[in-house]
Amino acid sequence: MNPDRKLRTPARVLMALPVAALALSLAACGASRPTEKQLTDGLIDYYTSQSMSDQVNADAAACFAGYLLDSKLSNETLSYIAQGKDQASSVEDRDLTVKILKDNFEECTT
Repeated sequence: MNPDRKLRTPARVLMALPVAALALSLAACGASRPTEKQLTDGLIDYYTSQSMSDQVNADAAACFAGYLLDSKLSNETLSYIAQGKDQASSVEDRDLTVKILKDNFEECTT
């Protein structure tokens, strides 16, 4: 086993976070707040499309979804996340999404 693999995996996931956050925040106007299950499914779809489902599994996605749903993210941004898109409705939402994912990365992925 490559000793550097363990170090690269979190770095790889964290590098995808800004892209995911941006995509997740550009949701359609007037969208209703998605459910935690919808957010979980969207995160799974996104990380699977990025070939990262081995690092962010269903349990991790559900953990992140709870934090995202409980945040001050706009309904539009949450709707993008639920659709598996890497969009945000504003720069503030993009930044908050990245912060939420980074702050809870260790808890949600271990």
